[in-house]
Amino acid sequence: MSSVIAATRFSVLDRSRVREGHTAPEALRDTVELAQEAERLGYHRFWVAEHHGVPGVAGSAPTVLAAAVAGATRTIRVGTGGVMLPNHRPLVVAEQFGVLASLFPDRIDMGLGRSVGFTDGVRKALGRDKGDAEDFAGQLDELLGWFRGTSPTGVHARPPEGLTVPPFVLAMGEGADIAARAGLPMVIGDLRDRDRMRRGVDRYRERFRPSAWAREPYVVISGTVAVAETPERARRLLVPEAWSMAYSRTHGTFPPLPPAERVESLAMSAKERGFYEAGLAGQLAGAEEEVERELETVLKDTGAQEVLVTTSTFDREALLDSYRRLAVLAGLDGATRR
Repeated sequence: MSSVIAATRFSVLDRSRVREGHTAPEALRDTVELAQEAERLGYHRFWVAEHHGVPGVAGSAPTVLAAAVAGATRTIRVGTGGVMLPNHRPLVVAEQFGVLASLFPDRIDMGLGRSVGFTDGVRKALGRDKGDAEDFAGQLDELLGWFRGTSPTGVHARPPEGLTVPPFVLAMGEGADIAARAGLPMVIGDLRDRDRMRRGVDRYRERFRPSAWAREPYVVISGTVAVAETPERARRLLVPEAWSMAYSRTHGTFPPLPPAERVESLAMSAKERGFYEAGLAGQLAGAEEEVERELETVLKDTGAQEVLVTTSTFDREALLDSYRRLAVLAGLDGATRR
């Protein structure tokens, strides 16, 4: 095994994708079961996401789902990838994480993003607009202030004040600059655009200011990693999400994940085919040897300390097999004991 890979942490972000023929409640229960398997295999953290009004995604309340995951596991770190801060009042977010950290000490991570609702309807329902994302740096500072007890309101947040819940910034666009100025760990994707990722990582490291939260830069790279017995089987793991993303780009809504065999029989328009092929390209997918080589290259290229794997697919058994194979490849403790 590569020494670079051996020195790297591996974690999981599950977006609670809904599958065709299955329900949103099933998707949430699948997420909890995947977290239990990730813990058995030795993954470092397990994160959940926030999406609103999306037919193909069940994870709309990340701190609630994180509580369910933490309650169903014992040792793995649990967090969010992420809570979209512009959608919420910072005090409420601080209170939610304060409760989580009180119930599950030293296991909770606070991953934070700057996206707002995807559509006008969702933004209206949330009482937000696109401009709310522009003050992410200020919202982040306010949120961290509730943990430090420095709010100018004179109000003290209970129970977060005095607690240390590790914050992470999901870096999209200017997020790298915000993470660097705040002195916080950064999560950056995706693996399909390596040059952009490397530029973001370099920018973050150059501008990083040590803080009470992190003395040195900490980089987490995120993206799809699919491992299977053959390259062809690994590629089929990518098909459902690639098609759903292509559909969302051409129809305006992200649908439940379809089985790969149905996608492969579809007649696609030229535009759909273009988005679909782009979704398949550049992913970290293949048999163990190929994935190990690609992982080693991207880790050397970015100097990342951690990989956050975000793979989603229709076939749950194939997904679990991929995570098991990756755990063996990475030398995770649970995988070597199996």
